[in-house]
Amino acid sequence: MTSNEEQLFLNSLEKKLWTSANKLLPSLDAAQYKHVMLGLIFLKYVSDAFDLRKEELKIQLQDPEQDYFLDPEDFGGVDSDEYKEELSAELEVRDYYIETNTFWVPETARWEFLQNQNKVVINGEIWIGPKGNILSKLPEGKEEKRNCKRLSSVGQLIDFALETIEVDNPKLKGVLNKRYAQLQIDQAKLGELIDLVATIPFHHESLNSKDILGHVYEYMLGQFALAEGKKGGQFYTPKSIVSLIVQMLEPFKGRVYDPAMGSGGFFVQSEHFISSHKGRIGEVSIYGQEYNHTTWQLAAMNMAIRGIDFNFGKEPANTYTNDQHPDLRADFVMANPPFNMKEWDVGVDDNDPRWQYGRPPSGNANFAWLQHMLYHLAPNGSMGLLLANGSMSSNTNNEGVIRQALIEKDLVECMVALPGQLFTNTQIPACIWFLTKNKGERTSASGRKLRDRKGEVLFIDARNLGFMKDRVLRDFTIEDLNQVTETFHNWQAGEVYEDVAGFCKSAEQEQLQKHDYVLTPGRYVGAATEEDDGEPFSEKMARLTGQLRIQFEESDRLGAEIKKSLEGLGYEC
Repeated sequence: MTSNEEQLFLNSLEKKLWTSANKLLPSLDAAQYKHVMLGLIFLKYVSDAFDLRKEELKIQLQDPEQDYFLDPEDFGGVDSDEYKEELSAELEVRDYYIETNTFWVPETARWEFLQNQNKVVINGEIWIGPKGNILSKLPEGKEEKRNCKRLSSVGQLIDFALETIEVDNPKLKGVLNKRYAQLQIDQAKLGELIDLVATIPFHHESLNSKDILGHVYEYMLGQFALAEGKKGGQFYTPKSIVSLIVQMLEPFKGRVYDPAMGSGGFFVQSEHFISSHKGRIGEVSIYGQEYNHTTWQLAAMNMAIRGIDFNFGKEPANTYTNDQHPDLRADFVMANPPFNMKEWDVGVDDNDPRWQYGRPPSGNANFAWLQHMLYHLAPNGSMGLLLANGSMSSNTNNEGVIRQALIEKDLVECMVALPGQLFTNTQIPACIWFLTKNKGERTSASGRKLRDRKGEVLFIDARNLGFMKDRVLRDFTIEDLNQVTETFHNWQAGEVYEDVAGFCKSAEQEQLQKHDYVLTPGRYVGAATEEDDGEPFSEKMARLTGQLRIQFEESDRLGAEIKKSLEGLGYEC
């Protein structure tokens, strides 16, 4: 958790960035701008992280107590040119950076280089030699020219920096969006954007650089999702919903999988959760898949800036026809797949082994996503996914049959109904399905003792929780998230849990059968008990009708005054 002072620092930083950035590049739409801004933020971060490691290394090389100490006496003394050259050479040894999981940043990709050269290339050009050095004059021979790189725009300068980082860091191959030179924008404005991003302070006395970058990156993703509207939801799930699923599942250790990962929000929140509970991110393995190439790149960058190892498959691909992790059996599966997706099954075999509980209909992928996730779930695994509310009650095209099979196989653990207006991209009411392959007595990954819950399903109606953060979007408070999470965990453990009318209910399979296997929480939790105010009905009606009569009289009086004013202006009503 961040302190008030840290939060104020982050809030002022994000406001400044978003406001300034929008002034600079108003000609780009949000979809393009997202990659322009996030790519530069990434470049600034890796450069800053490199510089921090370089400063640490410089101190170690000059400290006799350190293993890396470089003795000046071996090179003619501390003031000798030989010692200074040797020190500079040691600071450019790649292994020193790799050993601390720091990205190696070649000189032509460092932020100082970008800032110094972006003004040069706007009105001129620079030539980069085969060793990455700036050439003082143009090579004369054809062969020499062929091995050199000419940069004559800010876009080319940024693309070249990203290319060299990819070459020197295989983990980032294909991840960075190198299309700045293709952008139809004023190169001077792009140069100004470099100067703006340069003001991001990735240094704070109590926040580390990864925390600051992570916050900026996450904030920008959210803002771009809002700006893109419907399309934005394809890569971004609201943070509070992601937090709720992560808190309820507690992915402390094991394999975590998201088959519709967008920009990787579930993985980021899992890291936050593990860190805040003193766990180790190294005990979690991250697996994901994404069809959209640019979104796949966003997710990979999102992991890279946090130093999280990940496996997103060989390439962006369709989850149904080109499963990038066919043999994976994950301990936790979390996803927010596209709601009610049509024509998802082109090229998918009707007898696909994933459809163990029934063939999903062509016109709606909800139960295809759910069964794909179940297929990849380990024997003791648990999963949570967001689906449209229709998934809880629809009986069309085999959906009711599939839902009944899931219930009879005792795979459904908890259903959560969500309030409306949580998403930037859809007004479709949503719910969260929590499923598990083992409801027996055991210990969870977080160390909690779980009771035998066979034959039971918990229903939580959270539709009345949350607050309106602005005119169109609702959000959860931390207290809301904790209330739902604690209810679920207490029910799992069999401690201090009790049904609350209008909010939660633990139901047996027989009750689900009576409701024709419909899983809408409202059917089970009932209505909240309203407190009697003690006023007799006849007296209350007399009081309320009296108030209504007074309001009608006031309405007539105001209407007459408005009519009189209009007549005075020469208008008849």
